[in-house]
Amino acid sequence: MQETKPHRKQKRARFVIPTRSDSFLARFTEVAGGPLGRHSAPGTVSPGFFTVERVLVIFTVLAALLGILLKGYCRVNGWETPTHFYATCYSDFPELFRSRGLGEGVIPFFDRESLFEYPVIMGLIAGATAILVPGSGLDLERIRGYFDLNATLVVAVWIVTVIATARINRRRPWDAAMVALAPGIVLSGFINWDMWAVAMLAVGMYFFARERPVLAGVFIGLGTATKLYPVLVLGALLVLALRSGKLRTFLVTAGAAAASWLVVNLPIALMNPAGWRYFFEFTQDRPAGFSSLWFAYNLVAERLQWMQLQPATINSLALYLFVAACALIALLGLSSPRRPRLAQLTFLIVAAFILTNKVYSPQFVLWLVPLLALARPRWRDFLLWQAAEALHWGAVWMFLGQYTSGGAAQHNLDMPYYVLAVVLHMAATAYLMVRVAWDIWDPRQDPLRAKHIDDPHGGTFDGARDWLRLDLARPSASLLPWRRAEAGAGRDG
Repeated sequence: MQETKPHRKQKRARFVIPTRSDSFLARFTEVAGGPLGRHSAPGTVSPGFFTVERVLVIFTVLAALLGILLKGYCRVNGWETPTHFYATCYSDFPELFRSRGLGEGVIPFFDRESLFEYPVIMGLIAGATAILVPGSGLDLERIRGYFDLNATLVVAVWIVTVIATARINRRRPWDAAMVALAPGIVLSGFINWDMWAVAMLAVGMYFFARERPVLAGVFIGLGTATKLYPVLVLGALLVLALRSGKLRTFLVTAGAAAASWLVVNLPIALMNPAGWRYFFEFTQDRPAGFSSLWFAYNLVAERLQWMQLQPATINSLALYLFVAACALIALLGLSSPRRPRLAQLTFLIVAAFILTNKVYSPQFVLWLVPLLALARPRWRDFLLWQAAEALHWGAVWMFLGQYTSGGAAQHNLDMPYYVLAVVLHMAATAYLMVRVAWDIWDPRQDPLRAKHIDDPHGGTFDGARDWLRLDLARPSASLLPWRRAEAGAGRDG
């Protein structure tokens, strides 16, 4: 007979409550009775049905419904230029359904005659969802069905992103409310399929936090096969691996990412080399995209009759600026008094990529929201940044309405105001980079590094000792691995 043991109640992790820890957010709770009381203990008692994750899912669904409502005019009247700009309901889903043959049964990369300007997985999602839309032709009903199907799937992966973000740091699951309620996602989440890549990176970072680098690498590779930016997290991992000496962690994660990317891309590249290369050729040859630094400069240059920048020049300048930014971020990561957190470095690298890139589409804000929720969960800075993004979101559609209709400037948003909106939303992103960099240099400002917590997102890097650390003020005091080896050899001698 098996011996019975007394039941042990499982201890729950005590949560960090934003209304307690964030004074700015606490001001908005007065209508509900003020911040949560100090005698309450979330995380140590059962919440019943309304667990944190379920509340976050409810938040996400409500935010998604608002995002869908913003597309209501186009769902009823159709997506036509320039009215879908003036109605601020533009989406790539119906545009590509009509112009890339998706509504006629074309599956990107499998049809040799078609060209698709996005990575492989995004093309497969676009083609597979088109097949699921019943009927034939390009009438409004089918276009609306295609939009609704893809919007529903975007909501699903948005929920995955929120839950993954909440689970990365179990002590601070409420930080994922930034992802669930972000105005930037509400406004731009249904423009394109970017949320798929955002979800894959979030899941990859979740597995890395749980010290499962192979699975982390698989999802990073799949995310890169959807949208290139998830590969940038490997730069952050490399810096942390050098700082801690845990190079094997980086190599395993990077190897798994490369393998999963190849599994997706290699068959397509062999089957349709021209179609597979088109994304890279299009990216290389395209002019500056709307809302980028380079596009804003060319607009001003055209008005003032200056010399405009050509695609080849922009490619070079963008690459040089991004490499320089990465070098500075790496130097910060290797010389800061305390090893940075993974989310901090990843946010800085992705933000630098966005600011220097020759394309800065409105939906790129999706890339940064989960990373900021992990890197610097401060609601005041978050909402100020989102306000700047919302202003730019409105400005870009009004400018595109004028740009595509050829209407008189007095009836549209003229160029100077659009450029000011571009500069504002880029300045807001740069401001967040400064705040995150300052948190790295002075860990006392970091809202996560309290009560002897190091890096809950860092997996095997969490709590690791320094193996390499540069001292910029006193280079002779730098911690260098070969010096340690020489000292050990001296003692042995």
